[in-house]
Amino acid sequence: MAADRRGAALAGPTTWVALLLCVKMTAVCAVEETVMDTRTATAELGWISFPANGWEEVSGYDENLNTIRTYQVCNVFEPSQNNWLLTTYVDRRAAQRIYVEIRFTVRDCASIPSVLGSCKETFNLYYLETDRTVSESIKGVEYWANAPFLKVDTIAADESFSQVDFGGRLMKVNTEVRSFGPLSKGRGFHLAFQDLGACMSLLAVRVFYKKCPSIVQNFAFFPETLTGAESTSLVIARGSCIPNAEEVDVPIKLYCNGDGEWMVPIGSCSCKAGFEPDNGNVCRACPQGTFKSSQGAGLCQQCPLNSRSTIEAATLCGCRNGYYRGDMDKPEDMCTSVPSAPRNVVSVVNQTSVLLEWNPPRDTGHREDLTYNIVCRRCHSSERRACQPCDDSVTFTPGKEVLKGTRVEISKLRAHMSYTFDIQTVNGVSNKSPYPAQQLSINITTNQAAPSVVPILHQVSSTSRSFSLSWPPPEQPNGIILDYEIRYYDKSQPSGLNSSVVQTDSPNVVLEGLRPGTGYMVQVRARTVAGYGAYSKEMLFQTLTDDEYKSELGQQLSLIAGSLVGGVCIVSLVAIAIICTRRRQLKESVFGDKLQQYNTGEVTLRPDMFSGPTPTVTFPTLSEGRSSPGVKIYIDPFTYEDPNEAVREFAKEIDPSCVKIEEVIGSGEFGEVYKGRLKPVGKKEIPVAIKTLKVGYSERQRRDFLAEASIMGQFDQPNIIRLEGVVTKSRPTMIITEFMENGALDSFLRLNDGQFPVIQLVGMLRGIASGIRYLAEMSYVHRDLAARNILVNSNLVC
Repeated sequence: MAADRRGAALAGPTTWVALLLCVKMTAVCAVEETVMDTRTATAELGWISFPANGWEEVSGYDENLNTIRTYQVCNVFEPSQNNWLLTTYVDRRAAQRIYVEIRFTVRDCASIPSVLGSCKETFNLYYLETDRTVSESIKGVEYWANAPFLKVDTIAADESFSQVDFGGRLMKVNTEVRSFGPLSKGRGFHLAFQDLGACMSLLAVRVFYKKCPSIVQNFAFFPETLTGAESTSLVIARGSCIPNAEEVDVPIKLYCNGDGEWMVPIGSCSCKAGFEPDNGNVCRACPQGTFKSSQGAGLCQQCPLNSRSTIEAATLCGCRNGYYRGDMDKPEDMCTSVPSAPRNVVSVVNQTSVLLEWNPPRDTGHREDLTYNIVCRRCHSSERRACQPCDDSVTFTPGKEVLKGTRVEISKLRAHMSYTFDIQTVNGVSNKSPYPAQQLSINITTNQAAPSVVPILHQVSSTSRSFSLSWPPPEQPNGIILDYEIRYYDKSQPSGLNSSVVQTDSPNVVLEGLRPGTGYMVQVRARTVAGYGAYSKEMLFQTLTDDEYKSELGQQLSLIAGSLVGGVCIVSLVAIAIICTRRRQLKESVFGDKLQQYNTGEVTLRPDMFSGPTPTVTFPTLSEGRSSPGVKIYIDPFTYEDPNEAVREFAKEIDPSCVKIEEVIGSGEFGEVYKGRLKPVGKKEIPVAIKTLKVGYSERQRRDFLAEASIMGQFDQPNIIRLEGVVTKSRPTMIITEFMENGALDSFLRLNDGQFPVIQLVGMLRGIASGIRYLAEMSYVHRDLAARNILVNSNLVC
């Protein structure tokens, strides 16, 4: 290293400017590590020359008049020169590529008379890689004749001097740099110079290798790294984060190229939490009163309001007493406090329900996530310790916890009971405080309970000026129903203005004085001694137009006349049948033998044989004196001009008072599907599925809805869904079928995958096949046979 410093001193001010420039450019310039420099020698170099009259060591002066040791040769007048000069052993210090800087002068051959054939202006540079010094004793003629050197290059002078320059002591010095490698066979090497007839002087020889300097880049330290064996080699240098920095991307590395310069940075480090970058290469601890919460290039920040830090390198400022930081709060957010109690609570008691309203607290704790909790207790005396939590049946609307509004309705309380309600204020730091939430309490006493809501209304009949409605009683009457109040208004009136109210003692009513072809919104509520219950959900019912009413009235008259004619015909047929029976009995013995001879014939029916709707046709057969069942043929309900006629023929009208709707179980093409109960008069109540026609239906939708009932009503087979009946004379229109408890087959099998034996599944398949065979015999084409359209009951029958 001392040799390097002396060499740098000899380089002059230009070199220092270059070094300073490297520092300014974030230390990317190469470092040259000198392993031999003749300019620093103060004694003889002691290099080996061959032959003895070849190279000669002499003392001289450089351009700055400093004493230097040089070698010169000038045997230009003798032909076939082969002069060798071998340096001392040079340790390569693990370098794989070596650079040689040669400063020399060469005499111009043209300035020397009579030497044109033997004078040269070039010399050769060689090297010998070895682990030890070459012994001088083996350097005989034979050794130099078969010199084991590797040639580096033939070096020519850019400038040569003449006799005139020599006389004026004007020296034209050449500087050439050559490199060789890769070196791997030994720890060092010898350099060899070969002269073939030049007149020259070796003024200085500097041997060095290059390495990339140590550097701090992207907050990572990279050590000095030797260049590769070739000038194009890239050597990977692994980096490590500087103190108080952490990796961002891994691996952290730089590439050292053949010129000793860093390039292609990969990965980086950054200052960790509690430390900020300083001058781009140091991570400094955050001073007291500041913090840095995360790793990165950010700077330290002042502690937010109501917080402080008493140590250096703080990653978070602690909250002052009485202040807290929420789970979702950021480190840079201010510390906040719990809210105060709500204010000015007001209660409105209605039988067994209560409405509570209050004002927000004065102090929200400087937070916006304020919510409320309601605690309900049932009390038997004025003492708080005699209170018990409310029943689970008590309902809170919209809820009892995490309320964002300042209003709650509490219902299903016990009648004539005292209650205490605590309204608690909570925010995002309430769970951090060791103290219970601030609250405001209120005591109330309930009255007798009013009846519950009437579940549904049915339209029994309709004219152009009135319609008749009925409804089931409330599910929870909470006493004896005294009467019902019906409120209705024209749906075209905004918000129910000019509504009318009527009372009735029974669960039905006829609303009269209405306008033809007009829709009315209707509600009903029940009254007990405790007062009125809540109104039912609004339902739409519509009067007939005058034309519709006349048409329906005509149909009714036709039906009455037809019924009378039919009655007369039936009586006549019965009389004829009695007479024919008696006559047949008299002649049975005569024709008995002949009856055995009759066989079944094939009957062909043409469409022109019927007028009007196609009837259900049964074909009687005779075989060996026995009668077999007739074959029933499916009739398309769309062949009827009036869908109501098909419904009357194939479906049974059910009184809506026998139907009880329980819950929604799905929605279909025409409206919602409910689970309910059917209680026919004098029969056992059974579970049913109820399909309803949605409000605002089109005539096409109504026709398709009724057609579905007409189709189902024609089938009577255990594996086909059974139609219980329809409700068409009141609103809403309903189709009532048997209830299949397990729903669709596809979802049922997925839910119970692997739980049924094969014999059980085969039984289900037989049921499906039986149903399809029945439909085929009826000449009905299903068109959409799929597992989703097959239902399963509680007995696993499809």
